[in-house]
Amino acid sequence: MSARDPRGMRVLVTGASGTFGRAISARLDGLGARVVGLDRAPRVNDPVEVLPCDITDDDAVRAAVAEAIELLGGLDLLINNAGVGGPAPAELPPGAEVRRQLDINLLGTWRVTAACVDPLVASRGRIVMLTSRMAVMQLPLAAAYGASKRALVAYADALRLEIGTHVGVTCVYPSAVRSPIHDSTAEAGLSLEGMSRYEPLDGVVDTVLRAALSRRARRDLPTTRRGAVEFFLARHLPWLTDRIVARTLAGRVRAGAFGDASLAAGVVARHGGAPPASPGVASPASRHGGAG
Repeated sequence: MSARDPRGMRVLVTGASGTFGRAISARLDGLGARVVGLDRAPRVNDPVEVLPCDITDDDAVRAAVAEAIELLGGLDLLINNAGVGGPAPAELPPGAEVRRQLDINLLGTWRVTAACVDPLVASRGRIVMLTSRMAVMQLPLAAAYGASKRALVAYADALRLEIGTHVGVTCVYPSAVRSPIHDSTAEAGLSLEGMSRYEPLDGVVDTVLRAALSRRARRDLPTTRRGAVEFFLARHLPWLTDRIVARTLAGRVRAGAFGDASLAAGVVARHGGAPPASPGVASPASRHGGAG
């Protein structure tokens, strides 16, 4: 099936100064699309024009989206890429880090999308949501990220039912890509190295473009063959993926992977490991523009 012609396509990308956003924007710009980005901290060397916007601020979102649409002369494609990760064990009470991830990953996307609905309906456009493999297959010690991405898929499903007669809505499910989004988790001693297999950034960008440019809007798109298998198993055999993740976690604990992480003290104790060396709790890192 032939793809849609990207030349002249009017595109808005959120998190445009982050790892994923820069790569997606540059690829679309190179194909002849007209691309404007939104990011809380634009860079001087961004490949496209990026407007400053904090997507947790209702007024800022409305103003920035309006400016972007004016610059573009309308809107054909919205790529909701902005997202953050961070340490958030499910057994602990939700604090500022949990609220931060939910506000950016779910509500920030909701704010931007709502501001774009009218021009997208007018152009019979398309929305691409950068979700995550963790939207269907949760990993431990990162409950806020997985919860925000699963909720994002639910939001996309509701949106598709409401505006799907005029606007295509596709969810893309990357696994793990090396980017700054993992920094705060690693700094807290909760790195999931060994629990995820990293995939190349180019494969994620290729999948986003397939979602954006296919003649027929696809509902769900994993980014690798392995990701497609994981997606299928998590949807249809969740007990099996639970068992695999739990077994891998136990092995990581026995290997001492979380020995210095106070946030993992409960997990370590329940698996019979040594208690963490330091009682301090690492502070969350600053926001990043990528998703994954």
